[in-house]
Amino acid sequence: MDRCVTLLPPPDDVAFLRAIHNIYLQFSKFPEALSVAVRLNDAELIRQDFNASGNPIMRRQLALLLSRSQIPLEWLQPSASEDADAETELPEDIVGCLSNTHLSRFFREFGREVGVAEPKSLEDVYKSHLENTRGGLSVNVDSARGNLAGTFVNAFVNAGFGNDKLMVEAEEGNSWVYKNKDHGMMSAAASLGLSLLWDTDIGLSHVDKYTYSSEEHIKAGALLATGLLNSGVRTEADAALALLGEYTTNPSLPLKTASIVGLGLAYAGSHREDLLALLLPAVADESTSTEVAALSALSLGFVFVGSGNGEITSTILQTLMERDEKSLGDKWGRFLALGLALLYVGKYVLCCPFNECHGDRKCSGLQDASDATLETLKAIEHPISRQAQILVEVCSFAATGNVLRVQRLLHLCGEHLEAAKEREEAAREEKKEEEKKEKKEDEQKPDDTFMSFTVLGISIIAMGEEIGSEMSMRQFNHLMHYGDPIIRKSVPLALGLINASNPQLPVLDTLSKYSHDNDLQVALNAIFAMGLVGAGTNNARLAQMLRQLAGYYHKEPDCLFIVRIAQGLVHMGKGTIGLNPFFSDRNIMNRQAVAGLLATITAFTDAKAFVLDRHHWMLYYLVTAMYPRFLITLNEDLENLPVTVRVGQAVDVVGQAGKPRTISGFQTHQTPVRLGTTERAELATEEYIPYAHVLEGFVILQKNPGYEKEDAMQL
Repeated sequence: MDRCVTLLPPPDDVAFLRAIHNIYLQFSKFPEALSVAVRLNDAELIRQDFNASGNPIMRRQLALLLSRSQIPLEWLQPSASEDADAETELPEDIVGCLSNTHLSRFFREFGREVGVAEPKSLEDVYKSHLENTRGGLSVNVDSARGNLAGTFVNAFVNAGFGNDKLMVEAEEGNSWVYKNKDHGMMSAAASLGLSLLWDTDIGLSHVDKYTYSSEEHIKAGALLATGLLNSGVRTEADAALALLGEYTTNPSLPLKTASIVGLGLAYAGSHREDLLALLLPAVADESTSTEVAALSALSLGFVFVGSGNGEITSTILQTLMERDEKSLGDKWGRFLALGLALLYVGKYVLCCPFNECHGDRKCSGLQDASDATLETLKAIEHPISRQAQILVEVCSFAATGNVLRVQRLLHLCGEHLEAAKEREEAAREEKKEEEKKEKKEDEQKPDDTFMSFTVLGISIIAMGEEIGSEMSMRQFNHLMHYGDPIIRKSVPLALGLINASNPQLPVLDTLSKYSHDNDLQVALNAIFAMGLVGAGTNNARLAQMLRQLAGYYHKEPDCLFIVRIAQGLVHMGKGTIGLNPFFSDRNIMNRQAVAGLLATITAFTDAKAFVLDRHHWMLYYLVTAMYPRFLITLNEDLENLPVTVRVGQAVDVVGQAGKPRTISGFQTHQTPVRLGTTERAELATEEYIPYAHVLEGFVILQKNPGYEKEDAMQL
């Protein structure tokens, strides 16, 4: 049944998931039931499943599963009627598991075990002695652009280890920050947050010294770093809110934007109501610039991702209706639309298929909420309404593989081509005056931004389901041949999104071809997509391709900058951190990760205006999608317990008779071990029984009481 869900039309898929959930609960399969509840994004079900098990060790394992999907802690609190026992409900060890506070410690231990704890220098990543540049040109010039690229490469490669040589362990006064200019200093100071990712104790003391800097950009970078290192980790101190809250109304633009973005990243997916008071006024106030309003909307989208929050929805819609043409036509307008759309990520599944399906519980009707939003958007006459409509619709169907929606998006891509031809013919025949032509061009420019989102929408809907992903790859090929320039430039990004951290050869070859395209925009996006596809895989073939591109584009500073960033992404966390938003055998979608990928990719729909301009810090939006790709086995006291496991390519064995092997071409390792996107692990012996149903992330093991070590001869 589970395997059929992605192939079913809308009302049935949710009905199937609920039926699966009930079956698992009847047989006390709590981890399986909870993972289905997380897929349904149903707070009530998640709370019931979490509290259903009386075994404290099992609850720890469930807490570890929920911390991976970053479920808000408030969802697990008992409702008001049971408030009397509220204190006894969640013990400290469970809250520790749910808050991800252990992640930094285990990640660094994992780094030591697999031998990557030592910091990597930029040259270790670039390997520029292997690049084919001509003799006299390979002299290492200390350019501002080169140093800026170095900032990001260093941050991504040494992410989470907290020991890089450029920032954390730099001598006083010799920090990498001072090798950057103006806005480059902001990204350099913020890179500290990435290097000390998840480490809330030591991290804040490192960042603290930069918050007193007299240079505005360094101070802004320190604020952003505070947000970055708290990303995905909840602490009782709530340092991010305490430190960043006061700057959201600061008159200085860098400080204001850094604090707004920092809050969005630090509390992504937490549904914290107290952040509404800080961020909503900036969206509603017409006197604020479009940039501040859009970034506030985007941060609210991150914090309340997939919640369908009515107050934020109405405020953003109000802003879209009331702002004038000029501010909506601004390059930042698309982020207002994206902030609205993020509220509906994966929202479709919450709509109850039949009003009676819960018995006594009411239908949540959240699909109706996104329908209402779409209807309201249709009333807005500005071209931004089309962008917002497409984004809201594709986000609410994210990863459902809904064929009808994909067809509609493809139809939109095709329709525009015919319209463009007619427009050209009309222009030729009539040869109207210059002014009218200019007007047409002006109309056309904002009009075609939505095309980018239709292409990206196809991959948002199709990702997470293999057959749909393969079919969409073929469609992208057609779009690349016959599409308008705006469509062609979005195709590589869509390929990157659908294959994040999953470097398959056909995809790499396709992107390699696009990276030499005549249109520089296509080439730039293809290079960045190569970084996304290989993120955290250390893929040797991809690293070689990027070195060749560095030689090929050595005279194009923009392309070279993106090549460097792609190299940093490929070696992210020295090959231990991935960007794929799916986990638990690629069944559960992490909404925060999708939000992070979408925000970064949206910045690349106009790379010249954002990433290649002064807003390169937008690359840090990827932080919500960054998570270690490991399997760490723990004993019942949550301490490392090395056991032997087999790791190989996952094989789908549903519906096959007998006991077929679930993995192929396996190797035997001692845990902790790194897992690729399409890999699966299984225990080599029956000495231990896992509490989790999928061996991925943190798994608690218990000794098998019936196990006897056999001295039989091994074949």
